[in-house]
Amino acid sequence: MPPLVGAEMIQTPVQLYRYLLRCCRQLPTTAMQQHYRHAIRQSYNSHSDEDDPERIRMMIQRAIADADWIIDKYAKKK
Repeated sequence: MPPLVGAEMIQTPVQLYRYLLRCCRQLPTTAMQQHYRHAIRQSYNSHSDEDDPERIRMMIQRAIADADWIIDKYAKKK
């Protein structure tokens, strides 16, 4: 299950970027939030020149699955 509602509607890299930044708000500490926000920004910038639609779709699916895993990981530690 994705961490936030609307994950299935993500079609573009910009939508994914905004979604992942919203997911960061669910992390327990400010340091974790800053760390993951930085990682998301770096990843977005490094893949900004990608133009293959299939590859973009795969990256979107993987990023949502990873966000789900990270949110679930820290939710269990509470």
